[in-house]
Amino acid sequence: MKTIKWGFIGCGEVTEKKSGPAFSLVPGSSVVAVMSRNLDKVRSYAQRHNIPRWYTDAQALVDDPDVDAVYIATPPSSHATYAIMAMKSGKPVYVEKPLAASYAECQRINHISEQTGVPCFVAYYRRYLPYFQKVKQLIKDGAIGKVMSVQIRFAVPPRDLDYNRENLPWRVQRDIAGGGYFYDLAPHQIDFLQEMFGPILRAHGYCCNRGGLYQTEDTVSAAFQFADGMPGSGSWCFVAHQSARVDRISIGGELGSLHFSVFTYEPIVLLTEAGRQEFSVPNPPHVQMPLIENIVQHLQGTGHCTCDSISATTVNWVMDRILGKG
Repeated sequence: MKTIKWGFIGCGEVTEKKSGPAFSLVPGSSVVAVMSRNLDKVRSYAQRHNIPRWYTDAQALVDDPDVDAVYIATPPSSHATYAIMAMKSGKPVYVEKPLAASYAECQRINHISEQTGVPCFVAYYRRYLPYFQKVKQLIKDGAIGKVMSVQIRFAVPPRDLDYNRENLPWRVQRDIAGGGYFYDLAPHQIDFLQEMFGPILRAHGYCCNRGGLYQTEDTVSAAFQFADGMPGSGSWCFVAHQSARVDRISIGGELGSLHFSVFTYEPIVLLTEAGRQEFSVPNPPHVQMPLIENIVQHLQGTGHCTCDSISATTVNWVMDRILGKG
């Protein structure tokens, strides 16, 4: 079986444990090159992870004849540029979430993927994790009967870096991230709900900046509706007090309710007339590994990965509607 040789564009925090090591652990996959504009950073990364070549120019990495496929792990503002660059060179891409900084940029990516016939995959890896597979199985098995509604609740205190006005995180800079922390974290929640219940066809939101730490929104409330008419709602606050911290999705059904987290992996809670049940489901050390393995199998012709740019684009559409961007 052909070994898929990867080149990384970007070598930030997400690549250190969540994704990077998995590319070398998955059978039939290896990493041969990495790129960052910072020479010292990329050289150090390559040496620490035993990657033979490093570049400071993305086109040079894409043009490397040993690179079969490209992993894009940069902030969202450059996703479309690098994805299109790779696909036009005939090389499949795996892009960190969200797919791009706006719905319009997602459409550009999809157009090039369709035009070239080169696939583009997106890092909505929670679809493949055992924890979330358990949630899907409980719903499929009818543990709470017909699902009536869903609710997202997420609140965290500000991070230390949020107070540094002179050097704010890129995740709260709209021109780089597409929005604030909502645009960085909500994609995983929205994608997983759509994976279970189908596309969201209507979405509306109210957003504001309550903390005044940066310019982008820090508090968001939203209502949305799935294709079958089922309603959903969500609230996000990134400047909450520690006592208000919450990470929960609640699914209400005719026979009970299901509650789970998206980022902290707290035990899944099932509430029915029979009482309370909890399910603790561990995930692999490198959380992107199940998805990366599926992508490698797809590229080898032995599997099929549906976590592509088409399915990921609807997430950006929903977020842009909630933030009033579209």
